[in-house]
Amino acid sequence: QVQLVESGGGSVQVGGSLRLSCVAATDRFPNRCVAWFRQAPGKEREGVAVISTSGGGSWYADPLQGRFTISQDNAKTTVYLQMNSLRPEDTAIYYCAAGSRCNLNPKTFNVWGQGTQVTVSS
Repeated sequence: QVQLVESGGGSVQVGGSLRLSCVAATDRFPNRCVAWFRQAPGKEREGVAVISTSGGGSWYADPLQGRFTISQDNAKTTVYLQMNSLRPEDTAIYYCAAGSRCNLNPKTFNVWGQGTQVTVSS
């Protein structure tokens, strides 16, 4: 089973920035779509952004577009999530996932990382 490893989470004040990284443990993503999801306590997991690692584009959850940016490195071994102007409501565990369909439905992703905590305080 291919594993994904997230890093870059932490605590930040309102208005701050963080960059999350997602690396495939086998040095290659198993599927062509890599997405970021997040889950806050007591809430359902929600999609944040997804990118086609073959260069087909990226998509965002509407409320987050403009503050969050998903990208990949040239070697296509790491997917990033740049988060700017962070707000307390962005506090959640952030997960990366790989799947064959580039959407924000967590049910269509079959490979997941362990998650990284992001905490935004005022």
